[in-house]
Amino acid sequence: MEYATLNNGIKMPMAGIGTFLLSPDEAEASVLSALKCGYRLIDTANAYVNEKAVGRAMKRSGIPREEIFLETKLWPSFYEQPDAVDKTLERLDTGYIDLLLIHQPAGNYIAGYKQMEKAYQEGKAKAIGLSNFNEEQIQEILSVCEVKPAVLQTEVHPYSQEKKLKAFLAKEGIVIQAWYPLGHGDRELIEEPLFAELGKKYGKSSAQIILRWHIQDGNIVIPGSKNPAHIQDNFDLFDFSLTEEEMEKVAAMDKEKRYYTSTPELLQRYVEMVPDVDGQK
Repeated sequence: MEYATLNNGIKMPMAGIGTFLLSPDEAEASVLSALKCGYRLIDTANAYVNEKAVGRAMKRSGIPREEIFLETKLWPSFYEQPDAVDKTLERLDTGYIDLLLIHQPAGNYIAGYKQMEKAYQEGKAKAIGLSNFNEEQIQEILSVCEVKPAVLQTEVHPYSQEKKLKAFLAKEGIVIQAWYPLGHGDRELIEEPLFAELGKKYGKSSAQIILRWHIQDGNIVIPGSKNPAHIQDNFDLFDFSLTEEEMEKVAAMDKEKRYYTSTPELLQRYVEMVPDVDGQK
């Protein structure tokens, strides 16, 4: 495993399992499978409505809690609820969260960030950060925060490499974490001839080549899967390295092509959406 060192000195695994769009049963099985394969980073969120299942899988794995890096995200409709962090901890059945993020720059996200700062100061969160924020919104947080965000989780893949944003984050000491690291299942990306060529050279799949590129480029990755074989493959990334020339060839593929675009209307819908966190299995 390779690690990123966050701006407060905490080490975070560079590869983990994501649980977006997984039902509670699927999330529990996937997390258990991932932990057995050697994963130690797990990503979930209030909005995924599978935090209880993730907590169960962690317990069932038998792996000591301190060896697992657990990450979750607060949803906008909970930003102003003073017990939002405590309820999240209850669902996960844990005493602390390793990384707690603001999920969307929607609603009163400053209040949400202040809640996370309080949780950090109380030891309920070991690190805090942001998800889906742009540079301007991050600047706003930086202008009011007492605890600097450690991580930005956002869409990154070879077709959308966020080079300008990454340069800004590097200057601020914020690590980037990629969701949609494989391009949201885009066959065009996966079937790029370069990845097939490199896969043949290293005995890896195109997906493994893309994930390795991310890690060498400094992006923490959390691909999701419910297929045990894919979960294993998505972690089998640490026995080879791409050359500098190969990294440059992938860098040249950047099209600034995103699959997810935030709009004011979408952000307003997020504020109004209340995940059924209490009704989850």
